[in-house]
Amino acid sequence: MGHFFDMSRKPAPGELPEVPGSSARRARNIQRLQIGATGVILMILLVALASVVSNRAARTDATAVPEAAPTTEPSAMAPQNDPLVEAGVVPDLPATPVATPAATPSSAAPEPAGDVDPAE
Repeated sequence: MGHFFDMSRKPAPGELPEVPGSSARRARNIQRLQIGATGVILMILLVALASVVSNRAARTDATAVPEAAPTTEPSAMAPQNDPLVEAGVVPDLPATPVATPAATPSSAAPEPAGDVDPAE
């Protein structure tokens, strides 16, 4: 059965049906015209379908209320659970960072390191 789909193999003259030349050419041309016409008709139908969908979407957008009020009251956000904090793997960090005061340089001279007495 594999030899039916092998396009590299040229069929032997006895394998092809005998048809007169002009009628075979005409049959092939009619088949090509039918396939082409079917393709054109399918493309026209596809464009028409896309147009209908687009028009329906535009009509729905035009009739929709732009900013509809919510039908329920918004509830407070539930606190988010952090499984790593609950397991004790990482510390619980505050929601807002705490500012630490920056170290300011002092005006006093630094003390010398070592056993040297400054009175000498």
